[in-house]
Amino acid sequence: MTTEPQSTEALFRPFSLKTLTLKNRIVMAPMTRCMAPEGIPGPANAEYYRRRAAGDVGLILTEGTVIDRPASRNHYGIPFFHGEAALAGWKGVADAVHGAGGRIAPQIWHTGSTRAGKWEPEAPVESPSGLVGPEEPRGVVMTEEDIADTVAAFARAAADAKRLGFDSVELHGAHGYLIDQFFWDGTNKREDVYGGATIAERSRFAAEAVRAVRAAVGPDFPLILRVSQWKQQNYDARLATTPDEMTAWLAPLVEAGVDILHCSQRRVWVPEFPELDGDNGLNFAGWAKKLTGAATISVGSVGLDTEFFGAFRGQGSAAAPISNLLERMARDEFDLVAVGRVLLADPDWAAKVEAGRFDDLRGFSGEAMKELV
Repeated sequence: MTTEPQSTEALFRPFSLKTLTLKNRIVMAPMTRCMAPEGIPGPANAEYYRRRAAGDVGLILTEGTVIDRPASRNHYGIPFFHGEAALAGWKGVADAVHGAGGRIAPQIWHTGSTRAGKWEPEAPVESPSGLVGPEEPRGVVMTEEDIADTVAAFARAAADAKRLGFDSVELHGAHGYLIDQFFWDGTNKREDVYGGATIAERSRFAAEAVRAVRAAVGPDFPLILRVSQWKQQNYDARLATTPDEMTAWLAPLVEAGVDILHCSQRRVWVPEFPELDGDNGLNFAGWAKKLTGAATISVGSVGLDTEFFGAFRGQGSAAAPISNLLERMARDEFDLVAVGRVLLADPDWAAKVEAGRFDDLRGFSGEAMKELV
């Protein structure tokens, strides 16, 4: 239960970029559900996303859906974004969302060498240096041929997204998965052109993937890249400790073809560099926008009183005010905001906020993780 004192108008302005036009600034964050039998999304998945579009979410970002590599997923319930059956399933998802007046983008993914429980893929997991975390071996080191094939697989998946009628595409470059394992010096110890002492050098793989995707989808199809400082392997990891380092990391990716940076942080209200501009300073998405000029999405515990890690342990979270978010949106610190767990529990969250029905907003229960509602 929460009451908001100020206008929500900033959240409900239209947004346009290239061919993407949204009715508001609210994005459904990608949330892994592991509920695609045999890797193929079906009617239940389509209805799950359709309900959020019907609840007035401006843009749906799907759960991570993996590219065509031998070991690109770390759980058997993660959907594929390759193969005739899986792509037909995703066409059904896109059509359902469009039928409800929504817009949708798949999040294209490779989980690298990360673990998710005890399940193991048939092929060895792959990563830049055969590491899942600092000094923690797992899987095999990618060859240059593996890297080229992976870049090509990202491009094919993005081209399929456009062909199937999706409105945009997002590459998952965050949270300690494959692209992020190239960024992070804790998992990238390569001595070839894909490694290096600086974040700019370690961004080469991501830049190649972005350029390949841009070539595959053309100049006008919007491309989103999700990035984070933190990793599931280390919540306190930071790729960029100064604005200059952040520019060296992100600016080349924007130059390569990224239109929107999806800046994942654990709490949206936390300033990125408080030592520079205080406790009310720009957050991660705010700094990324300032430094690169790209549009940005901010995300992190919106509408709830605890961060999301507890959700994987079945923990709930109470509804919380979004006043700080509204203030940041009103001053255009970032362009869009992604909402996660509250949309699992309440598909109509966006419509309730727009109508000012703050006392009707629900918290999050761990039970919401157990089924597609």
